[in-house]
Amino acid sequence: MALILTFCGALATAQAVRAEVTVAALGDSLTQGYGLPEADGFVPQMQRWLRAEGAEVVLINAGVSGDTTAGGAARVDWTLSPEVDAMIVTLGGNDMLRGIDPAVSRANLDRILAAADTAGVRVLLIGMQAPGNYGPEYKAAFDAMYPELAAAHGALYAESFFAGLTGESGDPAALGRFMQADGIHPNAEGVRRIVAALGPRVLELVGAVE
Repeated sequence: MALILTFCGALATAQAVRAEVTVAALGDSLTQGYGLPEADGFVPQMQRWLRAEGAEVVLINAGVSGDTTAGGAARVDWTLSPEVDAMIVTLGGNDMLRGIDPAVSRANLDRILAAADTAGVRVLLIGMQAPGNYGPEYKAAFDAMYPELAAAHGALYAESFFAGLTGESGDPAALGRFMQADGIHPNAEGVRRIVAALGPRVLELVGAVE
């Protein structure tokens, strides 16, 4: 009887461990939490939000400040360690700031998604939108690569990392209240709103893990 109880206890523990989903957040300074105390960054706030929703999730902060899609593609293989079940990809902002050819960025993102496909890891790809200062052709190519790659790889897709900052009015001017002084990175309240907007998509990602 003691052996049976021990075995049942071990089985229950193993099932509990398997029920916990590990998600790697591959990104740049937006993921890394630039300019904020660690607890206020995107990954810690998202983990707290998910836990409050009852999700047994561990988020790994794989954000590197200043990283481009090329940097993400270079380190995706070791990011996809055996314990990783799913991945959030938030890359491209630095490509855009540097005016990198969208075709190059697209190839790098494709490499990241292909690596996740090979590893059997589900992905939530978070898009971005280029401003118009590089011209309409650049903007069209940059904006389109995210939904098109998500569809091609069967990844989940969220249109914008900053969607939660414009409020119900959708007014981009509302962004200013939730940004740090550099106008690029969100402050702690901005991150909270970003997490609230993206959280349901991350929950969907967690639920898609088999």
